[in-house]
Amino acid sequence: MNTPLEEIGTIAEKISREASAIPMAHFRAALDIDAKADDSPVTVADRKTEAYIRDALQSAFPDHGIFGEEYGISGSLDGETWIIDPIDGTRSFITGSPLFGMLLGFLAEGCPKLGLVRMPALDETFVGLAGSGATLNGAAIHCRQTRTLSEAMIYLNEGERLAGMNPELFGRLCRSGHTRRMAYDCYPHALVAAGQIDAVVDCGLEPYDYLPLVGLIEAAGGVITDWQGRDLTLDSDGKVVTAATPELLQEMLELING
Repeated sequence: MNTPLEEIGTIAEKISREASAIPMAHFRAALDIDAKADDSPVTVADRKTEAYIRDALQSAFPDHGIFGEEYGISGSLDGETWIIDPIDGTRSFITGSPLFGMLLGFLAEGCPKLGLVRMPALDETFVGLAGSGATLNGAAIHCRQTRTLSEAMIYLNEGERLAGMNPELFGRLCRSGHTRRMAYDCYPHALVAAGQIDAVVDCGLEPYDYLPLVGLIEAAGGVITDWQGRDLTLDSDGKVVTAATPELLQEMLELING
């Protein structure tokens, strides 16, 4: 990398802060909602936010590739690459829930180096930098040290999807851990990084949903893989598990694969 990672992180945080004004200008306001090919909703706020982020990144890093949810790929993804999800949780956004996020990830030769989760309506920004740790609004954060499933506080993302695709697994997950909550989108993963909960089981994700999480979770001392324990890449199948410790991850994987 020609630019130090700390400087890249500072620029990313600034861009995300400025971009967050766009969804907030539309939050809990009348919106026209379109449906994508997969029937997921998209709004003018999604498109405007990503356009702003892409323009800012291209100005700051003209040689970097970009992969965003709304406008696809620009440049090459083989070198230094940005991953963008302008509004992670559009269903939350359009229903007035503040639990929608903005995701930025930075990869160098396919390896996540930075993960940023901004929660515009909560005024919370989680940033992880490889080798430098993770922060929440500038204060250092770290994953909990929970190593056993019986003691773990677990969030199940996309519960109805999980139940529909594998009722037996859903039942096992609902009986596991110390505490369970149903949830959606990026915020539960950020809560693992912040040491608030211990694990998240997720599915149906795209690369722009999970790759920005990798840099954050790993910088906070946690682990995030697919359901087989493999590293997440652009080609992963979208089934994701996040855990505070390797030992807890192993128990989660054994539970998932039954």
